[in-house]
Amino acid sequence: AIGMLVDEKKTTWDTKVTDIIPEFKLYDSYVTSEFTIRDLLSHRSGLGLGAGDLMIWPDSSTVSKKQIIHNLRYLKPVSSFRTKWDYDNLLYIVAGEVIERISGIKYEDFIESRIMQPLGMTKSALSFNRLKDKTNIIDAHAPVNGKIAVIPKDFTENSNAAGGMNASVSELSKWVLVQLNGGKYSEKLDKMLFSKAAQNQMWTLHSIIPAGKGAYNRHFFGYGLGWFLSDEKGNMVAEHTGGLAGMVSEVTLIPDLKLGIIVLTNQQAGGAFTAITESIKDGYYGVTGENRIKDASDNEKEEKDDAKKVTDKVYADIATTQKNVTNKPDVKNYLGAYKDEWFGMVTISELNGKMHFEAKNSPKLKGDMVYYKGNTFIVKWYDRSLDADAFVNFLLDFEGKPNGIKMEAISPLTDFSFDFQDLDLKKID
Repeated sequence: AIGMLVDEKKTTWDTKVTDIIPEFKLYDSYVTSEFTIRDLLSHRSGLGLGAGDLMIWPDSSTVSKKQIIHNLRYLKPVSSFRTKWDYDNLLYIVAGEVIERISGIKYEDFIESRIMQPLGMTKSALSFNRLKDKTNIIDAHAPVNGKIAVIPKDFTENSNAAGGMNASVSELSKWVLVQLNGGKYSEKLDKMLFSKAAQNQMWTLHSIIPAGKGAYNRHFFGYGLGWFLSDEKGNMVAEHTGGLAGMVSEVTLIPDLKLGIIVLTNQQAGGAFTAITESIKDGYYGVTGENRIKDASDNEKEEKDDAKKVTDKVYADIATTQKNVTNKPDVKNYLGAYKDEWFGMVTISELNGKMHFEAKNSPKLKGDMVYYKGNTFIVKWYDRSLDADAFVNFLLDFEGKPNGIKMEAISPLTDFSFDFQDLDLKKID
C-alpha cells in the first residue's frame, strides 16, 4: 500500500513521519525528528522486540489507536537508532495511520478497495469483523493445561495494519501472484498494482539479522520493507510469518522459481508451517532424504523440554518456600493501584484469600499471585491458553514499602508480545 502511494508521488519512502503525523513522538527527540516511513517498515527503530505490544495483546484492550501512537513516546529504546533489528508491531500500526492520512480514507477501506477488490479477493477482509460470510472459518487452537483446545478468537481492530488480514489460501494466492509478477496482475498481466521499482525497495535489505545457515546453507538473512529476505540454493527468498492466538501462518516467495508457498494453520506451533514449507522447497531444490516434519517436531520438543526445566524449577522453589518460610511478607503491604505510562493501571488486591492481579486495559491479564521469594511473586493467569505466567517483583522505597513493580515472563517460550519487561509500574495509592 505504501509502495502504491509512492508510485503515485503522494509520498516517498524517506518522508519524515512527523510530516504526516505531527503528533508522532518517540522517547528520543532526535530519533523522532529523523524517523521516516522506511524506518516504520524495517524494524530498526531502537525499540525492543515487541515493545508496547501489551497495548494490543493478548486481547482487545481499551487502548485506542490514537493512544497507541501517543504512548510510543514512553517506550525506552534498547539499542541505537538504525543499528539493530527488533520486530515491532506498533510501528506498523503507525504505518497504517500514515496510509489513512495520505489517502484520506480508512486503512481497511484502502486495502480492500485498492488491492483486494481489483485482485478479486471478494471473500477476504482486513479484519475478522469485516468478513461478510463467517460460516466457513477456522477455529483457533492452543494448548490449555497440556491439551489442545479451541480458544476464543480475539481480534484487536486497532492492530489491523499489523496483522488483520483474514483470507483463504485460494484468495491469498492472487496476492502472491502479484508479488511474483513484479506488481502486475490479470490474465494478460496488463494491469499494475505497484511498480517494479516499489518492489525493489521492499526486497532491498534494510536490516541485517544474525542467523545460522538454516536448512539450505544460506549466506545472508535480513529484513527489507515488510519482508524477511535471504538466499537459498542460489535463489532470493522473500517470506513472512504471521500469527494470532491459536493460528499462525507463513508466506514464502521464490521469484527465480516462480514459486509461492502459503501455509495457513489453525494452531500456534511455528514448526508446523516450517515443516510444510521446507518439504515443498525440498522438492523444488532437489533435496532428498530429509524428514522436515520430524526435524520440526524434534526441535519443538527440545525447546519445550528446556523451557519446562525453567518453569519446573520456579514452581519447585515455590513449593519449598511455602513449606519452609516462616516469615512470609504481609500481603497487605503490596495491595493497591500501580500505573505504567503506556500500559495504564494494574490493581493488586486480595480476592478469596489470595493476592490478585488485574490489568485495567487488558481484560485477559488477571490472575492469582503466589509468593516466590524476597519481594517477588508470580502471577498465574486465569486464562491458561496464554501460556505466559510472569514474575512480579515489588520495588521498595527507603522505608521498605512497595512503590513499584517490574515484571518478566517466566518461560523462555513466552510469546514476545507479552513484553512484561517493558513495564515500569509505579504505586499511586
